[in-house]
Amino acid sequence: MDQQQDIQFASELRSAINKLVKKLRKESPTGQKFSLTERSTMSALYQEGALLPSELAAREMITNQSMSQVLNHLSEMGYIIRVPSETDKRKVNISLSDAGKNIFLQSKHERDEWLQNAMAQACTLEEQELLRRVIGPLTKLVEFK
Repeated sequence: MDQQQDIQFASELRSAINKLVKKLRKESPTGQKFSLTERSTMSALYQEGALLPSELAAREMITNQSMSQVLNHLSEMGYIIRVPSETDKRKVNISLSDAGKNIFLQSKHERDEWLQNAMAQACTLEEQELLRRVIGPLTKLVEFK
């Protein structure tokens, strides 16, 4: 392949992945209750356990003020817990509440269930095996800096 074909392939891959992500968001009634930033913030908290608001803002590439609004909304719904830092009382660690973990896992399950069903119905067994093999390279792309 020449460079133009490589760029075209990259464009098609990006487009397909974007469409899949959007489709997955639509297929989770629970997840639709949250903005993209709220979902991503909850995901980070689920994976990391607890983070500072500034760390969350940096991950989301938004201002601290914008992250404060996101956290206030999640707090109003009872999905996060704020705990003063043991080392610096001026700082507050944010983590998911039990209700936050449950709603996050429910949304994740809805998307996983939809995707499993879609793969089973739309893809041949050979295509499903191909998708299994592409997880590794896609993960490398996600982790590339």
